[in-house]
Order: sequence, then structure tokens, then C-alpha cells
Amino acid sequence: MRVIQNQDEAFAVLSGTFKVGSINLVHYDELVAILGEPTLDEESGDGKVQVEWVIELDGQVFTIYDWKTYDKEYTKNKLTTWSIGGSTAPYKLELEIYKMLNQYGKQVI
Repeated sequence: MRVIQNQDEAFAVLSGTFKVGSINLVHYDELVAILGEPTLDEESGDGKVQVEWVIELDGQVFTIYDWKTYDKEYTKNKLTTWSIGGSTAPYKLELEIYKMLNQYGKQVI
């Protein structure tokens, strides 16, 4: 699993992704602890996304993002359900995220 940090690279691979799942009971600071800072840390043009991680896993591109919070402070301090974008089922990504969270010290599975 690789988190894409370069924004130009991220924009180049994002085409064709859509919501394929969710991660629940996870806070922003926990995602930062396991994935690093978000790839995209500015509000999207339509205001529906405040932060987004772009991830490559086994040749597939996925995103983890807030959806329609319209409030970066809420996203960073209260949000616990994150959307997963991609073009295939996110099961392997979900498993990797939950494993990383367990290693971080958050008991999720």
C-alpha cells in the first residue's frame, strides 16, 4: 500500500473513482497517524470534500475522504465515518487500514 503524496500524481490517477465503501469509528488523527497527512488538504471546488488521501494498493487507486461535512473543523475533530472511493471493491484496503489501526493501538478488529 502506498499513499500518494504528490498532488499532481494524485489528480492524474483519480479519474473514474466513485464511492465503493466506508471506514467507521475512525478519527482524523488516527488516519493521519497511520497514513500521514492527507494528499489533498484543501476544500474541493464544490465544497463537498475537505480532506482526501489517495492510495495505491495492488495496482488499484482508492481514496479515503470526508463527504459533505462542509466543515473542516468538524471533519478533523468529530467525523468517524469516512468514505472510500475507487473502482473496485475496497475489502483489501479496509483490512489493511484496520490492521494498521490495530498496530497503532486502536482495537477495531
